[in-house]
Amino acid sequence: QVQLVESGGGLVQAGDSLRLSCAASGRTFSRDRMGWVRQAPGKEREFVASITWSDGSTVYAAPVKGRFTISRDNVKNTVYLQMNSLKPDDTARYYCAAKSYGSTWDQWGQGTQVTVSS
Repeated sequence: QVQLVESGGGLVQAGDSLRLSCAASGRTFSRDRMGWVRQAPGKEREFVASITWSDGSTVYAAPVKGRFTISRDNVKNTVYLQMNSLKPDDTARYYCAAKSYGSTWDQWGQGTQVTVSS
């Protein structure tokens, strides 16, 4: 099992920046890919970005590419999501997640709320 704890959410205005953090503990070696998934009210969960502990390879969803940056600190076992040029459409609860290669997201944090006002 991997325990994931998110932090850094809040209320910001459109155009502002915010950085989310996800502290991982437990059997982190069992889940190489870490990611962020968001869910807006009344909508399904939506993939945002992911990164691997091993080589740092990243994947981004089209709506956030060029505005969001995912990174990781292998010493601190922490993954970050730097969000720039935020839009009201980015308003959602952001979840940190982990998975093994070729698997589905199966480890989840409790989420952190991001609200972007226009």
